[in-house]
Amino acid sequence: MLAPSRILRTTPSQAGGGREREDLVDYAEHAIAKGSRSFALASRLFDRDTREKVWLLYAWCRRCDDLADNQDHGGTLGEEEGAERRLTAIRLLTERAFEGLPTADPAFDAFGLVARESGLTREMAEDVIMGFELDARGWRPRSEADLARYCYHVAGAVGVMMAQVMGVPRDDSWMLDRACDLGLAFQLANIARDLDEDDKADRCYLPVEWLVEEDIEPGQHLKPHHRQELTDMAARLIRRMERHEAYARLGAAKLPFRQRWAILAAARIYGAIGRRVVELGTRAWDHRVVIGRLEKLRHVAAAFGEAVRNKPEVPPEPPAWTRGAILIDVRMAQPIPPPPMKPLADE
Repeated sequence: MLAPSRILRTTPSQAGGGREREDLVDYAEHAIAKGSRSFALASRLFDRDTREKVWLLYAWCRRCDDLADNQDHGGTLGEEEGAERRLTAIRLLTERAFEGLPTADPAFDAFGLVARESGLTREMAEDVIMGFELDARGWRPRSEADLARYCYHVAGAVGVMMAQVMGVPRDDSWMLDRACDLGLAFQLANIARDLDEDDKADRCYLPVEWLVEEDIEPGQHLKPHHRQELTDMAARLIRRMERHEAYARLGAAKLPFRQRWAILAAARIYGAIGRRVVELGTRAWDHRVVIGRLEKLRHVAAAFGEAVRNKPEVPPEPPAWTRGAILIDVRMAQPIPPPPMKPLADE
């Protein structure tokens, strides 16, 4: 009789879970084209190698977001029931991807491939997953520090991973800080634009402290009689966005031309969304603020000129939030690991 050990074989570890790289890139390209038209356009400006890695990373981020919220490419939120199980699945599939094992999901296999090619770490991935966990718990920020932590998890941490995908060394803290600034800027613009959509999903990312300052009752910030206060708070978000956006430009100046052009184009497009919210004032949430394709192309052209000149102005004052300070809050919020129980060796 054959012993089980003679017929069972362990699954070999392979980047991408054994899938062909070309197939994963095609899948990722489709994912970003469907999930984010703005970022898809900007990503075309990268050199081919960087572009493909950016797509692979985006596919994982998009899939994790969809799984956590039970939705399809950022569409309507699904049922909240089972959120904990979905988060567990995200963590298990991500771990298999790091190990190079097949996941039966091309987005996670894509992540395993780009993680191995770019040196992404489990800690980086967990920082992003923690943002999905906050949403799954129905968490809401009480203070500006809470808002900073949330923006870091859902966007700043992604910016750090994108920087490493672009070849920024892991020990270049200054450049990673600037990448984080860009992610924070993007998320602040998203929050200001999506206040109405988030409210319909029973979510609110405005700090409770801000609502108290404006004398707004919980859950009432979208009521017509509070529209001016909402406009003021959105402007407050965008002022923060512009500080982080300006500092991100300092980091972009140190990137190769194609990467610099892509980053500046993305910054211009997302910045335009935030500034459009401010321009519309109390009418900003009557319809979803979008930037048309022709206007996006104008931002791409302007970013080209900016990338050629490559002389960003040093802002008069830095952003109030820094990656270092946020990371302290992030690490303090994580569970304390149990102490090692291994007995000390006899002398």
